[in-house]
Amino acid sequence: MRAVLTRLEQANQLDRVGDQIQRGIWSALPRRWMRDLLHGVWLGHPLHPVLVQVPVGAWTASAILDLLPGQRRAATTLVAVGTIGAVPAAIAGWNDWASLSQAQRRVGLVHAIANGIGVALYGASLGTRLSGMHGIGRILGWAGLSAASGGAFLGGHLAYKMGAGVNQAVPELHRLDEGWHPVADLGALPEASLVTRKVNDVPVLIYRDGDRVTAMLEHCGHQGGPLGEGDVTKVDGLVCVVCPWHGSTFRLDNGEVVHGPSATDQQTLPTRVMGGVLEIRLP
Repeated sequence: MRAVLTRLEQANQLDRVGDQIQRGIWSALPRRWMRDLLHGVWLGHPLHPVLVQVPVGAWTASAILDLLPGQRRAATTLVAVGTIGAVPAAIAGWNDWASLSQAQRRVGLVHAIANGIGVALYGASLGTRLSGMHGIGRILGWAGLSAASGGAFLGGHLAYKMGAGVNQAVPELHRLDEGWHPVADLGALPEASLVTRKVNDVPVLIYRDGDRVTAMLEHCGHQGGPLGEGDVTKVDGLVCVVCPWHGSTFRLDNGEVVHGPSATDQQTLPTRVMGGVLEIRLP
């Protein structure tokens, strides 16, 4: 299985199709607010894994009910709920997929295909059940659950092995020692400019606005982009930094995500000034 997954990650023959789909998704979702909505920016959490719980839960429950007598109506209802619920989950998933790295998109493409087969099988299962052919409907449902489970396995590989959808910056917190760390002389920090300093070899982004100084992890939580090389802009009157890689936008006063593809806030660090020296520590 490890060898299969490695070959899948390196299957560059998928890139041509994947690149076309990526362009199609961006064309279908031209407005930033659409993409932010589907990324889960408003929630502060990726939306796709939240929505996936509906089809997975409904389909799993229907498979159990199919093994019990007298549960045809309940099982059919759950198949319908899962199939309908899979649609928004898939849309949110494709939106996230379009902002992944190339190797991640290869695995994600097969993940989506497997789930698409599962949805198609469950759609057929629902049709046969409504036609009174419950035996065939059960077989199609179990086949759909098998395909969806394969897709879920690849989804887990994407998240846990390849880091898709997880906050890439937070692990750097584990490299910071406890206690306060000097970063820079406060008077040497320029106003309204991005400054990057290293603490325990961890890049930290510093932004000074008068007497208020904000410190946050410099690597973007989405794909690890260098926020220190990003642009400072204002969104609804709030000063923000824009990641130069994929455009994720965070408030510079508290790290809150304003625009995706990142769906989680950028980790900020407590600060204090001692003897004119700015210090930071772990949250």
